[in-house]
Amino acid sequence: MSTPDATEQGLIGLGKRYWLPVYRPREVVLDHGKGARVWDTQGRDYVDFGAGIAVNALGHQDPDLLEALTTQAGKLWHASNVFYTEPPLRLAQELVAASGFAERAFLCNSGAEANEAAIKLVRKWAASKGLAPPQRDIVTFRGSFHGRTLATVTATAQPKYQEGYEPLPGGFRYLDFNDVPALEAAFAQGGVAAVMLEPVQGEGGVLPAAPGFLKQVRALCDRYDALLVLDEIQCGMGRTGTLFAHVQDDVVPDIVTLAKALGCGFPIGAMLAGPKVAEIMQFGAHGTTFGGNPMAAAVARVALRKLSSPELLKQVARQAERLRDGLAQINRELGLFGELRGRGLMIGATLVEAHQGKAGAILDHAAAHGLLLLQAGPDVLRFVPPLTISDEELAEGLQRLHQALVDFLGA
Repeated sequence: MSTPDATEQGLIGLGKRYWLPVYRPREVVLDHGKGARVWDTQGRDYVDFGAGIAVNALGHQDPDLLEALTTQAGKLWHASNVFYTEPPLRLAQELVAASGFAERAFLCNSGAEANEAAIKLVRKWAASKGLAPPQRDIVTFRGSFHGRTLATVTATAQPKYQEGYEPLPGGFRYLDFNDVPALEAAFAQGGVAAVMLEPVQGEGGVLPAAPGFLKQVRALCDRYDALLVLDEIQCGMGRTGTLFAHVQDDVVPDIVTLAKALGCGFPIGAMLAGPKVAEIMQFGAHGTTFGGNPMAAAVARVALRKLSSPELLKQVARQAERLRDGLAQINRELGLFGELRGRGLMIGATLVEAHQGKAGAILDHAAAHGLLLLQAGPDVLRFVPPLTISDEELAEGLQRLHQALVDFLGA
């Protein structure tokens, strides 16, 4: 990265002065984008391998999304859930139909809100069965990430996100991911109302569920009359090569949560409820002022249609293979990665022992070479480009990554 000019420095200064300092952005001010490429206020271009943390699945300035947004913006911005509007009604219908398991949908504004709704639905379902609070526990897994509200950060089995927010809500138990015997022991102990997990852990290092793990979780939930809640906020909406990631595991969940790519950049979240829980929450049990916003729903309807198309999903498989091949080729020369893992265009490259803890430094070098990249913890580089990334954009991004890694190793 070159030195920011006076205008860019001024904007960065505003962030440092007025934002609550819970973020540490790189000193770049992004201005506009097209496809899998973005430009900053100084005109420098970057290939986008991060997609706004797996959000911009259709890239930047997709014309169909733009048309949906501007058309709805010219009609009605907000009405609240005191009244019906057409876009969220159609979106709920289309999500239920696309899911293959759900009967109802709850629309909200973010992934954390979708997971908060799922947690509340689990508790409400347990209460409807006459189970006392000690019998309403939710099992989650170490390395998971479910959000930043007090309940969802407690569900997130990573102490670094919880420190200082005690007392945390009760009713959560943490186990190691992919550990079936530990889960069997937890059920045998009693009091488990639900298991909540990501089919592919995102923030936890892009770690997929082991083959057969989800089926074993489903079987245990059935045996003990518990709910299976799947957080597909990052791994859903085509990211792993199917519209819903759990389809690859051949399981039927009770609840699925979505966000991120559902709006392709416009804030929206959704909780899908299967037949076991679809009628549990009745009037007044939950709500949201902005959930089901007509503009967000209009955009999400188009995103859902495009992200579920066979052509797009074939593109994901093809570009995932090219990205893996490119990373493997880079690694044969530089020897930085210990493992490439993930599914579809959700790939994690673990750093070898000599460079563990340096993912953040590599991101700095990547930005300096015109590549936007993410990490998943200190030891894993995370690759989640737009699902529509072109051959040219992907090739150029890999070339810039190679240059950045050579620079990193020589630093």
